[in-house]
Amino acid sequence: MAQRAPRRAGAPRSTQRDRQRPRAHDDEGIIPVLARAIRKVEADAMRGRVRPRERTAFQVVALLVREERARLKTDTTVSAGERTAAMTRLDGIATILAKTAARDTSLLELLADGAVVSADAKDLKNRMLRDSGREPEAVVEPEPTTFAEPVPTARRVVPQTVIARQLANPFLAPGATPPPPPRPTTNRLGGWELLTPLFRAFEYGGDSTCMPLPEPGAVVHGIKDLELMHHQAQVVAAAAAGHRTFLLADEPGLGKTAQALLAADAADAFPLLVVVPNVVKANWAHEAELWTPRRAATVVHGDGDTIDGFADIVIVNYDILDRHVGWLGTLGFRGMVVDEAHFIKNKTSQRSQHVLGLSERIRARNSHALLMALTGTPLINDIEDFRAIWQFLGWIDDKKPRNALMAKLEETGLAPADHGFYAAARTSVIEMGIVRRRKVDVASDIPARRVADLPVELDDEASRSIRAAEQDLARRLVARYEASRAARAVDVDAHVIDHDLVRKVAAAERKNAGTDKTGDNVFSVMRRIGQAKAGLAADYAAQLARSVGKVVFFAKHIDVMDTAEATFAKRGVGYASIRGDQTPKQRKENIEAFLTDPDVHVAVCSLTAAGVGLNLQVASNVVLAELSWTAAEQTQAIDRVHRIGQTEPVTAWRIIAAQTIDPRIAELIDDKAGLAARALDGSDEEVGSSADVQLEALVTLLTEALESRSATSGGTSATT
Repeated sequence: MAQRAPRRAGAPRSTQRDRQRPRAHDDEGIIPVLARAIRKVEADAMRGRVRPRERTAFQVVALLVREERARLKTDTTVSAGERTAAMTRLDGIATILAKTAARDTSLLELLADGAVVSADAKDLKNRMLRDSGREPEAVVEPEPTTFAEPVPTARRVVPQTVIARQLANPFLAPGATPPPPPRPTTNRLGGWELLTPLFRAFEYGGDSTCMPLPEPGAVVHGIKDLELMHHQAQVVAAAAAGHRTFLLADEPGLGKTAQALLAADAADAFPLLVVVPNVVKANWAHEAELWTPRRAATVVHGDGDTIDGFADIVIVNYDILDRHVGWLGTLGFRGMVVDEAHFIKNKTSQRSQHVLGLSERIRARNSHALLMALTGTPLINDIEDFRAIWQFLGWIDDKKPRNALMAKLEETGLAPADHGFYAAARTSVIEMGIVRRRKVDVASDIPARRVADLPVELDDEASRSIRAAEQDLARRLVARYEASRAARAVDVDAHVIDHDLVRKVAAAERKNAGTDKTGDNVFSVMRRIGQAKAGLAADYAAQLARSVGKVVFFAKHIDVMDTAEATFAKRGVGYASIRGDQTPKQRKENIEAFLTDPDVHVAVCSLTAAGVGLNLQVASNVVLAELSWTAAEQTQAIDRVHRIGQTEPVTAWRIIAAQTIDPRIAELIDDKAGLAARALDGSDEEVGSSADVQLEALVTLLTEALESRSATSGGTSATT
């Protein structure tokens, strides 16, 4: 499959088929793409001629149907109604697949476990993903070229080198560990429900969220020509002094990977298990080579056929953890690190259950094991996102604090009903191992950053189209609001806005956004805005590149990236693409070109493929062409530039489409960032709502529509 390489001015454009074309709302997503493809295959089968091209399409559709079903079953962001509707549509496609195979039984060979997935099939699969608006699959590692169901939990593998290690040492000696923490000496809190008050203690804010850390002592062994910063050395010193559980929540760019590896070295926590997102596996192996050169590191790919079973550091990504969780649980790890730990926030997900299960097995064998959860964005939607992380660290179980934390709470002499309990409880949890440092506090060589909103006026046609879509959505919301209000028996003033009902209508709209075919929803409106801003955002990035040097350009959708690259080529601005459909080699070459080639001025980055794991400090300006739904994604993007090694002030230019819903979404994102600041940094700034940004956007849209209508009719907009 053709891959993108760094391009300079005048470089060839991508083919037309790779470009995302605007579609109506009822024709968005992967399911309509699959439906169109299988109907073409079915039509050929009915004519009695299924050519190689249609056979490839048949296989790819079946593969994507299976993967989409598996995704829907585990995606917690999808409501029950959306999931049911999508499953029904997938069942319809599966029925067409079955009927088509009945007409030409040779197609069944393509569904066998041993069937080969050709390069053409992989190429077609990525084209379908692009047509649906998704990032193509990253070509990160060699995977088995067989067509099979997504790996279920029951399918487990044991690499041959792991078997060799087990045979070499069949009797795993128990770890030499100190006794477990003593039980609390008092039981004042035995009858209290404590988890909710503990979470709320962080929502109320307080002092800086960082445990007391010792001053670093001697130089850590095993480091060559590398120097730890003071804040990094403090965590290593704490591990050397005997502390064994850390929620390391430093801001992105402060070197959490190095701290975790050296803490493991100081605690002699080898073999060490490291669970990470797929995109940063290679980076962890590289960092291990730099910081712990005496410890062999191995990366698990696919079924693990290439791993070193005798390695001291085993690095595995969340996506394949299910097939390796069996042998990982018996290898005798003395430490475990979970990177981007907010990935396990949903305790019902398979990845979370595997991580929690592994930590329990490690802790059961070695009560003094090192457990570290790393995240620069520990708050995503709610304070209770802490729950799974705290359980991984062994601070709590499903219902209550465990012995060590309970002992600290008992020592306070306070109960949840007492004044001062929340502050004391917050301190107790922090002392268990929460470490949160901000760049402005601990890294004086890293300049402050700022986010500057840049309002842009859309061209007339795009502006009219987007405003019409927003107005249509608002009218639909108002109609539902009026219908619900009319159905009530209570007679109230029609000019008084019922804000409780507004929120219920907005919640229903968000829930049905994927199935309602009556018009645009908030997701399609935001995507239209992103498409309309693309050229303007690229123009501004080109101007920045000419005046200040290298610029990092982030976008969420492929078609926005395509438009930006076409603009840069037209303006004579050299650029390099960093996308999800690149091999590791091409990705590395593109990154290197941006970092070292003076003719490559802009890095055009996918927010999903390049938002983590990259160091792009050669730039000090970031252009955010599209808004995300979370403050976390925005922060991760900016921190590709605002990292250790940066020598200039960093500015993120957030492109905002004026006179659309865009400015309100930006405000809601900033509100979410305020919640994180107060919960983790002890900030006194005003905290915005922790409610879902999408819901709040719909609430705003409906409220403004009702207020506008009321003002036009001469009424009021009082609250009921």
